[in-house]
Amino acid sequence: MSKRSSAKYKLDRRMGENIWGRPKSPVNKREYGPGQHGQRRKGKATDYGIQLRAKQKLKGYYGDVTEKQFRKAYAEADRLKGDTSQNLIGLLERRLDAVVYRAKFTPTIWSARQLVSHGHIRVNGVKCNIASRPVKVGDVIELGAKAQEMALVIEAQSLSEREVPDYLAQDGNAKVSFVRVPKLDEVPYPVKMEPNLVVEFYSR
Repeated sequence: MSKRSSAKYKLDRRMGENIWGRPKSPVNKREYGPGQHGQRRKGKATDYGIQLRAKQKLKGYYGDVTEKQFRKAYAEADRLKGDTSQNLIGLLERRLDAVVYRAKFTPTIWSARQLVSHGHIRVNGVKCNIASRPVKVGDVIELGAKAQEMALVIEAQSLSEREVPDYLAQDGNAKVSFVRVPKLDEVPYPVKMEPNLVVEFYSR
């Protein structure tokens, strides 16, 4: 399981964008970066800097997965047929914690990971506590009975800031089916993601 090593909203301020589209993001009030020198004038970014920024943004969006996991996802995407950047998005969206988050079972990707690791999620009727487990097309993901009564889950399902995407088929509030692996333009990112720059970063 990936461990968050810094305040999650610091990424928003560092990127100058509301990465997760949440109303409480500090970038809504302070668009400059965090820290003592956050308001200093920014220099012109190099190609490497632009690629690194794209990688940090995409990696951070999925709960700041470890560099080892993210690089492994890129390597697998590169081995698959087709466009590597599209493959990378498909692999990231197939992570169990990402599916739990997309299904609106939890308000954040971090709480989705915690819900999985605590054994509250079932895949095809079997309890699974591995957040990085890849979900297959046709898999059914559902909340355990105890989780359905959690305040966190009830709050998430009432949020109006995002909707369940079309590549998940809902069956009530506690169950979804993974219909298909999405393409980049199907994923409801609140900000623009550039996986092509991530591919360039790793293929340097």
